[in-house]
Amino acid sequence: MATKQSLLLLALLAAAAVAASAVTDVEYCNKGKKYPVKVSGVEIVPDPVARGEPATFKISASTDKTIGKGKLVIDVKYFFFYVHSETRELCDVTSCPASGDFLVAHQQTLPSYTPPGSYTITMKMLGDNDEELSCISFGFSIGFAASEATI
Repeated sequence: MATKQSLLLLALLAAAAVAASAVTDVEYCNKGKKYPVKVSGVEIVPDPVARGEPATFKISASTDKTIGKGKLVIDVKYFFFYVHSETRELCDVTSCPASGDFLVAHQQTLPSYTPPGSYTITMKMLGDNDEELSCISFGFSIGFAASEATI
């Protein structure tokens, strides 16, 4: 009997973990451009993001190239205002050399005073000589309710 209860609890926890993460729609910056890196999706955990708590952005991608180094340039807008910009070494957020299917994972803790609402991230992946490997844009939300955020 305890085994059935344990399995049920495990199944419920797995379902809750899947429900807590959502795959976000992604748009390419230049819809007509053939980027060497194709992005198949972005997962944001938790969604909505909670102020003062770590949030993880996971980008599923693939390429026919072998990427040994590069940069990830991240710009964040709140409505039409740029509120944050940073550049990371690509090999700090994925396994290098990257080829075939790979995952880019970036974790960020937003300050507790971050305004709730809708934000847009533009993320450029640059290779050697600043070659644009990919450029995507996607939205995310920061929770309004106090229960969704640490104040």
